[in-house]
Amino acid sequence: MKANLLTNIPMSMPEEVFTDLVKTEHVRIERIISKGHVTPEGDWYDQDEHEWVMVVKGHAKLVFEEGLKEISLKEGDHINIPAHQRHRVSWTDPTQETIWLAVFYC
Repeated sequence: MKANLLTNIPMSMPEEVFTDLVKTEHVRIERIISKGHVTPEGDWYDQDEHEWVMVVKGHAKLVFEEGLKEISLKEGDHINIPAHQRHRVSWTDPTQETIWLAVFYC
């Protein structure tokens, strides 16, 4: 079935929107939509899987616990995050949707 990452965007998003596009035993591909959403202060993602993530539309910033290094991501930028590398979303554009494509794999 044909689909488009840039369509079916909710008008109101009190929370981030997570949609599984593909899910198998070894890989999960997810669309994430953010609009001003961030990871709560003091919370960190610490995932069992590796994560390759790309910003398809919009802008965002990630912070990595090790060294408190912050990186900015714009449309087309992508990064591979090894399993258990603690990170958080520190900023997403509050004026437009940030659409992420995330691939989680073992």
